[in-house]
Amino acid sequence: MKSVSIIIPAINEEEGIEKTISAIPRQKLKEMGYNVEIIVVDGGSKDRTTELATRAGAKIIVELRKGYGLALKTGFNAAVGDIIVSADADHTYHVEDIPELLAFMEKNKLEFLNTDRFKMMDEDAMKPRNKIGNIVLSLAARILFGLPFNDSQSGMWFMRKYVWDAIRERTKSDGMAFSEEIKIEAFRAGFKCGEIGIKYHKRKGKAKLNAWRDGLGNMLHLLKKRLWFL
Repeated sequence: MKSVSIIIPAINEEEGIEKTISAIPRQKLKEMGYNVEIIVVDGGSKDRTTELATRAGAKIIVELRKGYGLALKTGFNAAVGDIIVSADADHTYHVEDIPELLAFMEKNKLEFLNTDRFKMMDEDAMKPRNKIGNIVLSLAARILFGLPFNDSQSGMWFMRKYVWDAIRERTKSDGMAFSEEIKIEAFRAGFKCGEIGIKYHKRKGKAKLNAWRDGLGNMLHLLKKRLWFL
C-alpha cells in the first residue's frame, strides 16, 4: 500500500493548527490507497498548539532548534511515507485538495511537485509588499537557476521520499530560504519536476514572517548558491 506523510512546522499556531489538520481529507486519501501520516514539528509553542494538533490526530515532534527549514528537515527525516507533503499550520494552503494534487503528481509521473499560490490566491491572502517580494524572488530563481517554477517561495510541495534522501545533504539553509533551496536542488539533481496552481487563503493567527529580513535573506542565499555553487 502507498503512503503519504504530511509535515507541518508550527510554533504558537493554536488559531489554525486544528482546522488545518482536520481539513486534510484522510478518508479520501485512504480510499485512493494511501496510508496517511501527519507530523507536526513544534518549535516550542507556549499556547495550545500541540494539544490541539494531538487531538486532531497528528504525531508531534518537538524541535527546539530554531528555523523554518530545520523544522521541515526534522519532519522529512522522520517521515515514513513514500511521498512527503509540506504545509503550513495557519490553513493558508488548501490542504483539502491534497488528493487531487497527488493524483496529478501520479498521472504525470512527477517526482517533485511545486504549488503556485498566485494562480488562485484570495484577494486578502498576501500583502502587496509580500506579493511583490515573492514575485521578485521567484524571478531571480528562474534567471539564476533556470527553475521551471512560477512560485519559488511556496511552502507547499510534494516529493517522493527518495528525492529528499538524494538532496538532503545539499540543502544548507535552516531558515526561510530552505523553501526555494529544496526546489533548486530537486531540479538540479535531474528529478522530474512540475508545478500546479492551488488555492491560497489568508492566514489564521499572527504572522511570523519578517518580510524585509526574510526576503533579503532569501535573495542573498540565492546569490551565494549561484556564485559559490553551494
